[in-house]
Amino acid sequence: MTNSKNMSIQKLLYTLQIADNALILGHRISEWCGHGPVLEQDIAITNTALDHLGQARSLYQYAATQFNALNQEEKKGLFVSSALQSLIAQGKLLDEDDLAYLRDGWDFRNVWLVEQPNKDWAYTVARSFLYDCFNYFFYTELRNSKDETLAAIAEKSLKEVTYHIRWSSEWVIRLGDGTEESHKRMQQAINDRWAYTGELVKMSEADTAMLAEGVGVDLNAIASQWQERVASVIEEATLTIPQDTWMQEGGKEGRHTEHLGYILAELQFMQRAYPNMEW
Repeated sequence: MTNSKNMSIQKLLYTLQIADNALILGHRISEWCGHGPVLEQDIAITNTALDHLGQARSLYQYAATQFNALNQEEKKGLFVSSALQSLIAQGKLLDEDDLAYLRDGWDFRNVWLVEQPNKDWAYTVARSFLYDCFNYFFYTELRNSKDETLAAIAEKSLKEVTYHIRWSSEWVIRLGDGTEESHKRMQQAINDRWAYTGELVKMSEADTAMLAEGVGVDLNAIASQWQERVASVIEEATLTIPQDTWMQEGGKEGRHTEHLGYILAELQFMQRAYPNMEW
């Protein structure tokens, strides 16, 4: 495999990393639809889920274009999913729906943080806050990508992500600096989700390859920005940052917690039960 071919595959995997984060977090957040603590926040978090799903769709469309541009030999072995392998063997082109609904858990490259359960409102807020802080700085830098499509998606998405980080930060402060009960719950949620934050700024092979090409973001460079923003909000919320926590990782390499399997069972059921169904 030549270097140019390898870069094409690494760009595809890089795009899928970003898309998978958006899809899985969007699905997780959508589980709150109709169950929010108050009507206003029910609507707010549902709209946030739609933002993530919209970003995922744009990224999957671009990923499908990249995949279809590969030759048949390059396509083989990229996905574990037997459903996708069958389509590839038949020489069929893939689309955004195939990438979302027909890949198996081993094919997903989202970080572990986004697949963690909602549990309660504090846990949901903590997960969104920790990810939103990263996502804001990530998309800010991705706007400078040499890849015009990724840069355009980042530019459009940043408008939504700016709202996300404001919303989740306000809730962390509201709960952390609220009642004794809300403070305790918010601190516990931060404590339990902190171990999944290290992977956000850990460079995968695709991250490294795309940074070298001027396409991707230097996660090491935005790590300090993420830490500073998180620390500022945590301090205002009268909470504390967990210390000496072992960081979990593996999602970017296709290794996941058991929670992703349950998400995909629900997310992909309709398409797998009724293949190629159209409304």
